[in-house]
Amino acid sequence: MRIVAIIQARMGSTRLPGKVMKTLGDRTVLGHVIMRCQAIESVTHVIVATSTLGEDDAICIEAEKYGVSHYRGSQRNVLDRYYYAAKEMEADLILRITSDCPLLDPLISEAVIQDFLAEICDYSSSGLSNTFPRGLDTEIFTFAALEKSHREATVEYEREHVTPYIYQHPEIFTFRTYSNQKDESRFRLTLDTPQDWELIRKIYEVLYKGEIFYWEDVYRVLQENPEWPLINAEVQQKKLGE
Repeated sequence: MRIVAIIQARMGSTRLPGKVMKTLGDRTVLGHVIMRCQAIESVTHVIVATSTLGEDDAICIEAEKYGVSHYRGSQRNVLDRYYYAAKEMEADLILRITSDCPLLDPLISEAVIQDFLAEICDYSSSGLSNTFPRGLDTEIFTFAALEKSHREATVEYEREHVTPYIYQHPEIFTFRTYSNQKDESRFRLTLDTPQDWELIRKIYEVLYKGEIFYWEDVYRVLQENPEWPLINAEVQQKKLGE
């Protein structure tokens, strides 16, 4: 079974332009995300899906640096981009990863995959449970579900955010929710603002020694430095359609 991690990436972030090419230690944010996806045991292929805009040439060059494929498609219609990237890779299952998650934990992502494989449905997510920190999100779905979404989704945010058409239509799709043992959603570990960057940079300065570290390591550091999570505690996540 081909389980393909598709990393969506672009240079044109509105709140922190060029964020995926900012440097943490010896590699870019995108480089860390690629490396972490490659460390997910069940993932057979990794591909970066970006736009055809000239500014995103840098994304393609970075993907090639790590020996992974890239697909270029619509800037706004990310669902379209995902569909053709998955089709090109002949994916059976797709893992959706965003490039603004340099703290993605390969062990948690693997657990989501294994939970999904234990009782295959159309879609599963660690994000819908609201028990993990934002930034550790992993979604997995079948190519058939992606194809149906690509064919039928019409609302703009459904095509910009890839999976809402699936998880907002339980009458059409079957799905599971992967939950953490305790609620740790108070932590924000995604990269979208200067405040997020300040926190993630601090975490990397302490933990990164050239190898992947995990959520349990991050959690320990945040417990030792309780003022750190306050850096981006007031940041509001954009809602669908914004």
